Amino acid sequence: MDANKPDYLGHRQRLRERFLKSEGNDMPDYEMLELLLMLAIPRKDVKPIAKELIRVFGKFANVISAPEYRLREINGIKDSAVTVLKLVNAAAKRLSWENLASDDMPVLLNMDSLIDYCRSAFAYAEVEELHVLYLDAKLKLIGNDLVQKGSLSSVSVSPRELVKNALNNNAASIIMVHNHPSGSPKPSGNDINITKKIEQACQLMGIKLQEHIIITKSAYYSFLEHKLL
Repeated sequence: MDANKPDYLGHRQRLRERFLKSEGNDMPDYEMLELLLMLAIPRKDVKPIAKELIRVFGKFANVISAPEYRLREINGIKDSAVTVLKLVNAAAKRLSWENLASDDMPVLLNMDSLIDYCRSAFAYAEVEELHVLYLDAKLKLIGNDLVQKGSLSSVSVSPRELVKNALNNNAASIIMVHNHPSGSPKPSGNDINITKKIEQACQLMGIKLQEHIIITKSAYYSFLEHKLL
């Protein structure tokens, strides 16, 4: 009977054993994807699918962050595979949020963790999104909202609505974060202008705009570090 078993079954067992020994530290991206796809596609050699995902999207992070419709363009990717890949993405976002929110240190004193969270949560979006992180009086995270989705080139937002949301969340201060799908974190004139308007609107209601971060897959821009706040 063993002679009739598909060759990929032995390969799967070896992958599992290697992963358990090193927790994946010595595995290339496509093999990590193989392990995930094995959970979703139990009766098929998934190595070609994993390699095609890497060919199309470039790296592991890009694959799990890709929108559902793009994943489904890959031959062999169906509901179960999409679910597993997006579950890993959601888990990464939740882990980075919980690490950041549970830290006793004020969030702005933990910039590395803040940027890690922003990158995992926002940087891979295909269009610009403006997110707001809400802070309490001790500058600890208490919540976050997606405030606005824009086009590939701009995000428009009402300062009044943003301040209203902050008050509804009992925030003493806020951090704005938005992504630049173009890959350049440099702020546009519109980015600078809307930041000033929101800062002024917040001040009127006793809320402080602590920071505005523009995030990309590989870089970030801090308004605070550049003395624009």
